[in-house]
Amino acid sequence: MKQQQNDHFRQWKNREAIAESMIPLIGKLYRENHVITSVYSRPVINRSVIDIIKAHRFVRQLEKEELSVEDSYPILKLLTELDLGPARIDIGKLAIKYKTQGQGQDLEAFVRNEVADVVGKKGSDEEQGQDVVLYGFGRIGRLMARILIERAGGGEGLNLRAIVVRKGGAKNDLLKRASLLRRDSIHGSFAGTITIDEENTALIINGNYVQVIYSNSPDAIDYSEYGIQNAIVVDNTGMWRDEAGLGMHLKCPGVGRVLLTAPGKGEIKNIVYGVNHHLVNDDDKILSAASCTTNAITPVLKAINDKFGIKNGHVETVHSYTNDQNLIDNYHKGDRRGRSAALNMVITETGAAKAVAKALPELKGKLTGNAIRVPTPNVSLAILNLNLAENTSVDGLNDYLRHISLHSDLRRQIDFVNSPEVVSSDFVGSRYAGIVDAEATIVDEDRCVLYVWYDNEFGYSCQVNRVLQMLAGVNQPVLPKSE
Repeated sequence: MKQQQNDHFRQWKNREAIAESMIPLIGKLYRENHVITSVYSRPVINRSVIDIIKAHRFVRQLEKEELSVEDSYPILKLLTELDLGPARIDIGKLAIKYKTQGQGQDLEAFVRNEVADVVGKKGSDEEQGQDVVLYGFGRIGRLMARILIERAGGGEGLNLRAIVVRKGGAKNDLLKRASLLRRDSIHGSFAGTITIDEENTALIINGNYVQVIYSNSPDAIDYSEYGIQNAIVVDNTGMWRDEAGLGMHLKCPGVGRVLLTAPGKGEIKNIVYGVNHHLVNDDDKILSAASCTTNAITPVLKAINDKFGIKNGHVETVHSYTNDQNLIDNYHKGDRRGRSAALNMVITETGAAKAVAKALPELKGKLTGNAIRVPTPNVSLAILNLNLAENTSVDGLNDYLRHISLHSDLRRQIDFVNSPEVVSSDFVGSRYAGIVDAEATIVDEDRCVLYVWYDNEFGYSCQVNRVLQMLAGVNQPVLPKSE
C-alpha cells in the first residue's frame, strides 16, 4: 500500500513539473505567434499548473481515451519550433488524434501536417488592429472589457480604446468604475492590474491605455480627438435597439460600425455566431448579437434540425435574475417583474423562441417560449421540448451532440457534459453559448427534451467577442480542422 501511495504521488509531482514547463511555451506562442492554445476548447493561456492539469483531466468525460500532460507536452514543444502564424490550436485534440489515429507516424510529421495551414507564417498579421469602444459599462460591458484585455496579445487584434459612461455623480467616479472591473461578486477578481489616470480620465489595464469618456448621448462624442479611428462601438446599454437610435453612434467621427448586445429591432440583423454570421456583409453598419438565450439555444436547435428535423416545440428558460428586476417589491412597468427577484420565481416573457427564426428561418413559427426568472445571480437553463421528424434514442441523440461539440463548426458554441452531479454554479465562466447536459436528456421516439445550461453573462459575452473578431477580420483558423 505504501508503495502504491508513493507511486501515485510521484506521478502527480511529475505531471505538475510538466505542466509548469508548459506555461512559458503557451505564453511564447501567444505573445510571439498570436497562437491561442486550448485543451478540448478549455483555454490554457494565463492558467495555473492545476488549471492545466484539470483541463487535461476533463477530457475523460468526452473521450474514451485519457489525456495527460505527458501526451500534449511534446506536441506543444514542437509547435513552438514551427514559426506558426495566428491560429487557435487545440493541443488536447491533437494529442488524442495522434494516440488514436497517428500511431506509427513520426510525431513531428504528424503535427506539421495537422497545422500545415499556418506553418512558417509567423508575422503574417502585422497590422495595427481594430479599435473598439464599449458604450456602457454594466454587466456585459465589464465582462467584454475583461475578454478584450485578456486577448489583447501584441495589439494586432481587437484593441479596447475607450469606455463611454454617464457621469455617476460621485467625486471618485473613475475609482468606482475601476473597482467594479477589478472585483466581481460572480466572476471573481480581474486577472491583472488596473492603474487609474485621474488627470487624463483613463484606465491603464494590463498596459492597455483605455480612455474613459463621459457622455449622455451616443452622437455627442468626437472619438478622433482621442486617436480612435474606424472603431466598432459595442453598445451594451440596451437603451437603443433600432436603426434610428443606434445610428446616432455613426454620426460620431471615428466610428465605423455598431454592435448591439441585445436583440435588434426592425431590419437589424440578429447574429448568432456559428449559425448565421455568414450573412454579415461590408454594408452592414449596425448589427445585433441577439440575446444570451437566443445564442444558447440556436446552435443546439440548428444541430438537431440538421440531423433529425424539428416539427415544432416549446422553449422554457429558467433564467437568473437581472438588474431589470427589483431586489424587493416595487413598481415595475413589466408584469410580475416588480416583485422581489431575490425571493421569488417570476414567470415572464421571452422573445428568444421567436428570435431563433431570425438566425434559423426554417424554424419560423415552429417554436413557442416562456421564461421563469429565479433567485440566482448568474447561469441559466433552457429546456427544449421538441417534436422531431425522425425517431431517435437517448444514446443516439447524446452521441450526436457530443460529436457536434467536439468536431463540428459549432464546437465553439456547444459544450457537452455528462456528469450526474453538475449544478448551475459549475458553469460560471463558461465560454460556450450553451452546454448540453447529457444526463438530463429525455427521448421518446420522435419527442425529446434537452437541457442546455448557459452562463448568460460570460458565455454570451464570448459570443459577442466572436462577432467582433469576425467584423474586424481577426478570426484565426481553428486547428485541428473539424471532421
